[in-house]
Amino acid sequence: MTVIDTHQHLWDLSVRDQDWLSGPGLEPLRRDFTLDDLRPLAAAAGVDATVLVQTICVPEETPEFLALAAVDPLVAGVVGWTDLTSPAVADALAALRKLPGGDRLVGIRHQVQGEADPDWLLRPDVDRGLAAVASAGLAYDLVLRPEQLSAAVVAARGRPGLTFVLDHLGKPPIRPRDPDTWAADLHALARLPNTVAKLSGLVTEGDWHSWDVADLRPFVAVALEAFGPERLMFGSDWPVCTLAADYEEVVATTHELLADLSAHERDEVLGGTAARAYGL
Repeated sequence: MTVIDTHQHLWDLSVRDQDWLSGPGLEPLRRDFTLDDLRPLAAAAGVDATVLVQTICVPEETPEFLALAAVDPLVAGVVGWTDLTSPAVADALAALRKLPGGDRLVGIRHQVQGEADPDWLLRPDVDRGLAAVASAGLAYDLVLRPEQLSAAVVAARGRPGLTFVLDHLGKPPIRPRDPDTWAADLHALARLPNTVAKLSGLVTEGDWHSWDVADLRPFVAVALEAFGPERLMFGSDWPVCTLAADYEEVVATTHELLADLSAHERDEVLGGTAARAYGL
């Protein structure tokens, strides 16, 4: 079984600043992270392929990621960015597909978590963009705050032909532990057959310095109950995860959280779901 890490980021600060890195506690991330950094970590952890995910909402980043994917077999897919609210979004997606590495474009993502409007996903111009993503045969990654999950349910229900991929399980409230509203909204999203979710980004939702597997287990149990292994996928969220755990520890934690599943079910989370959802 091919093990696919469905969520990591790269950046070169000499090419482009990452404004979000100015926040407190993010000093360890204020350096370059490259595929050459990731490659030995993935190999040591038994990861065969990765999905490179957009970091900031600028049009220049996605062509750069596609160019990397064109020449490096480690990158099986790219989740990029384009302006969903643009009337020309369909043309922009077609143009990305024509670039070197364009065949590796598997999805689109926007930083919905940074939008002040909790119903941003429900705006008519955004819905038009989501329709274009569906028509292009791509998935749509959801990165959002727990209070935005209810809008995601409405958006996914309205676009049954589009696969919605929930990043980081919707950032559950691991710290403090208050899962009830999040769990209800996660189950509502999971009831829609065109949705899947990533077991990613969880270590940084807990206490960066004192989390343990037991802190994550209740939230993963909710996700397994809601989606089932065939609609969950592993993602490291490297290098952001390094604020709380190194790459090897994230992979090992994922294996521990899946230990009670059957071999087939583990294979689904570690690769099968990603291959289907992203068409890898």
